[in-house]
Amino acid sequence: MKGSHLFLCLFSMPWLNLMPTAGNKIFHFGPCRIAMSVTEIRSGFTAIKANIQARDPIKTLSILSYPHSLHKVKSSDRCCIIHRLFNFYVDKVFKHCKTEDSYINRKISSIANSFLSVKRKLGQCHEQNKCLCGQGSAEKFQQILANYEGLNVTSAAIKSLGELDILLDWMEKSH
Repeated sequence: MKGSHLFLCLFSMPWLNLMPTAGNKIFHFGPCRIAMSVTEIRSGFTAIKANIQARDPIKTLSILSYPHSLHKVKSSDRCCIIHRLFNFYVDKVFKHCKTEDSYINRKISSIANSFLSVKRKLGQCHEQNKCLCGQGSAEKFQQILANYEGLNVTSAAIKSLGELDILLDWMEKSH
């Protein structure tokens, strides 16, 4: 009987949120460790990528790549920049990505829900002061925000969603 209480106690521990479940990987963003399924997000994005990118009227500008927005991010800044990017996608991008196609909208909603879950985990890490923001991460994020705000809201949101693979690739490379 005592063993079953220990078993229940172990599974109520918050650190178990970091343990990967089926399809999840542990990502290290500076001192923060987040379990998430990039495969699931990428699968949802791949299903709508061509449709979303075809809706992007401005092919000559990039939100996430200009100029080197995610390149050479210091290890100590990864937590901060990823926290800001997940907030950005949840608070700005997904809210303005609505189409007339219910299938596309369901996929966007599924991706947004995955981002919201990770955003919450990153928020917990950030609140514990594990996620410190240096000048480099602030500058990189400000460049991304300036690129986004230079377009109208709908175009910027569609472009940002269409560049989701840039973010996912960066996350996996820095993993």
